[in-house]
Amino acid sequence: MYFPPTGNIYTSISVTAFVVLFVTLFPMVDLAVCKRVGISPVQGMGLNDRDDHYLRLRRFALYLVFLAYLAAVGYLVFFSRTAAEDFRVHAVAFQDLSNAITIDLGILGFIEALVQEGPAGVLSHIKVHSIDGVAQVYLNVMLFVPMGYLLPYVFRWFRAMVRIRPALASFLASLFIENVQLVTKLGFYDVDDLIANTLGGIIGQWLFILFAYALTNPTWLKDLMSYHKWAWRARNTVLYPFARKIDLSRTTIQATGEDDIWEFYVKTLGFRRVGQIVPLDSEGTTLLLQLGTEQIEFVCTNAPRDLGDQILNITAIDLPRIRQRLVRKGVEVGPIEPDLFRGMLRMSFMGPDNVRINILESYVD
Repeated sequence: MYFPPTGNIYTSISVTAFVVLFVTLFPMVDLAVCKRVGISPVQGMGLNDRDDHYLRLRRFALYLVFLAYLAAVGYLVFFSRTAAEDFRVHAVAFQDLSNAITIDLGILGFIEALVQEGPAGVLSHIKVHSIDGVAQVYLNVMLFVPMGYLLPYVFRWFRAMVRIRPALASFLASLFIENVQLVTKLGFYDVDDLIANTLGGIIGQWLFILFAYALTNPTWLKDLMSYHKWAWRARNTVLYPFARKIDLSRTTIQATGEDDIWEFYVKTLGFRRVGQIVPLDSEGTTLLLQLGTEQIEFVCTNAPRDLGDQILNITAIDLPRIRQRLVRKGVEVGPIEPDLFRGMLRMSFMGPDNVRINILESYVD
């Protein structure tokens, strides 16, 4: 994005001050307000109507902040300028910096000067020809720092893969802006802008990790140390080297009547039958049902049988809404309560064949 050269230095100082204050104060204010009303910023749903009301207000406020940022960016890159007569493209990477700064040293010369002359000596070999050119690149970086910072702060989906998704979203957003500017002639299509904006998004996401996440999750250091201790002890176990590629998505349940399974899990809960096995030498049936990535294998005897207690754990979001739908279907479901191990929420209800079904709140939207 092109910024008018007049006042670029003062603009850079102002933008830097705003970003620093925003990154520092925003999570502090959010945490203070959450503590004042008695809710947790890392908890998706409240335990009662009052908490749920405050959490919805907080979520709405976060959306407004993000929309305000998008509106500010939209004004700067589109509505604050007039269309040019021709299409303009800067397709050479680092063209702005190469025009603004020259360094009369190669890599070996840079190392030699650093050893012999120190940092001050190295700086003497750097010639700045255009402060405005440097400021252009700097402002494009700073413009997208809030993007990388707010995306994981506001949306769970970005927090789930915080080291990848915010940076990718920043790149795609910058690519969209550059293409719109090219088509509407409201600026340059500049490869440097793509690089600078993406770098700003990366800086923002790491500021979120290092400051905002650490501030709103007081136990992060304890959790991190505990994880590293476990990883050290588990490194010689069988499955640890493959842990990132393991997906525990299927659960096996013992059942008696196939009809009961169909009525409850398919017609009431919404699972889909993806497989069925009927052995020739047995009256039993094995059903495979799936909902999302969750698969449940039911081994049905189709004959009266005493089954012991069984447990099925499912992860989902928006537990209050799920509970309301269960109640409307006539399912007797317990209250929403904290899960002691995860700090999130859970609720339970009974299914056929003594199966206690626990729905645990998911971290990911």
